[in-house]
Amino acid sequence: MPLVDDIVGLRRILAQSRSIAVVGLSAHWYRPSYFAAQYMQGKGYRVIPVNPGQAMILGERCHPSLAAIGQAVDIVDCFRKPQDIVPIAHEAVAIGAKVLWMQLGIRNEEAAQIALAGGLDVVMDRCVKIEHARILGGLNWAGVNTGVISARRPEAVATRAVRD
Repeated sequence: MPLVDDIVGLRRILAQSRSIAVVGLSAHWYRPSYFAAQYMQGKGYRVIPVNPGQAMILGERCHPSLAAIGQAVDIVDCFRKPQDIVPIAHEAVAIGAKVLWMQLGIRNEEAAQIALAGGLDVVMDRCVKIEHARILGGLNWAGVNTGVISARRPEAVATRAVRD
């Protein structure tokens, strides 16, 4: 499994995944973890909160650890400090997750190597919400140049429109 840092790989992960365990999900609406998880939940993903200090977040029961989830997880989305990621990588491998995703500002090479050796895809220093909006969520319709989809008409369509 590769270290994923390209549009094709990110699109594959987001299109094939349905469940996201969010490690460090906050119960506060103004925190980035809450905002990202709420967005992904609204896009049809099953969000599984991992926060030992809470009982429920976003209408889902919280779990104290990845091991306590007891069901398949596609993406382990990490909202923790970089030094906290190594044990999360070990847990992600142990539960058979498919992807270890480290949020914006989070890079841990040791954790990445653990996850890669365990057969997981690894994404570092990227926000799952931002990438979904950029690649699959229609962010380009708001006039944002994502570099993925262009607002320019293909030459053949533009030429045909002028003739018609």
